[in-house]
Amino acid sequence: MAKENLNDLQTFVAVAQARSFTRAAAQLGLSRSALSHAMLALEARLGVRLLTRTTRSVSTTEAGQRLLSVLSPHFNEIEQELASLTAMRDKPAGTVRITTHDHAIKTVLWPRLLPLLQQYPDIQVEFSVDYGFTDIAANQFDAGVRSGNRIDKDMIAVRIAPDFRMAVAASPAYLAGKRPPGTPQELTDHCCVNLRLPTHGGLYAWDLAKGGKALSVRVAGQTIFNNTFLMLQAALDGMGLAYVPYDLVQPYVEQGRLVPLLEDWWPVLPGYHLYYANRRQISPALALVIEALRYRPDAPKKRKRD
Repeated sequence: MAKENLNDLQTFVAVAQARSFTRAAAQLGLSRSALSHAMLALEARLGVRLLTRTTRSVSTTEAGQRLLSVLSPHFNEIEQELASLTAMRDKPAGTVRITTHDHAIKTVLWPRLLPLLQQYPDIQVEFSVDYGFTDIAANQFDAGVRSGNRIDKDMIAVRIAPDFRMAVAASPAYLAGKRPPGTPQELTDHCCVNLRLPTHGGLYAWDLAKGGKALSVRVAGQTIFNNTFLMLQAALDGMGLAYVPYDLVQPYVEQGRLVPLLEDWWPVLPGYHLYYANRRQISPALALVIEALRYRPDAPKKRKRD
């Protein structure tokens, strides 16, 4: 049997509950004659009478009452769920899934989103650490984070952090008795901590730059990680040179636990951007996350008048 028209079934429920074509027509915004014709057509398709009509009232037959008892709870559930969805529009709730870099979580996402999560207990944020260029749509993420704003044409990018420098550093224990590298080419003479990229399974080449000249150096060593903070820890433990963001290295340099190397070759990378699908409507929860992460550089201070 062909699937029944849900509009006609909903119309039947309205007439049966109102016990009046006139009242049901007013509720549904339809004419009385349109409702009457729809009910006659429904009864003809089902081959059974659903309503008993008199000049003053409408009542359900035994078959009609049976159908009403089945349909009414389901339509009520649908209406309640639609009302809940409308409430979600006004009250931010739900899970926001973000694929990102561990350094971005530590330095940008977590400090900015912690106050948001404390303010909105019905919002959940799921972080997935991934160094690759993840297809957020295919993997059911709401947003992704990457360095720079190069994204697919159907995505929107929002800057969430300033540009940052990469750094090369090693512990005094590792450098003891060794000649520090004076040029990028001399990195191959040292044990270096490597990063494996998930996209093609290859090792990340260290990108260095000086005076408009850029070099990409492939290094070797005893350790390979897929986590920035473990790379930093390996350098602190004397396992060789590490190439990580400078903001992670700086406190250990100040403490004397790491020694900066090749400082004039440290490149500046474009800051992190949040990217998400270019669609007309986004969830209230994602909208709040975007605004919480949006980069707002300090406004320049006004010069004092003499």
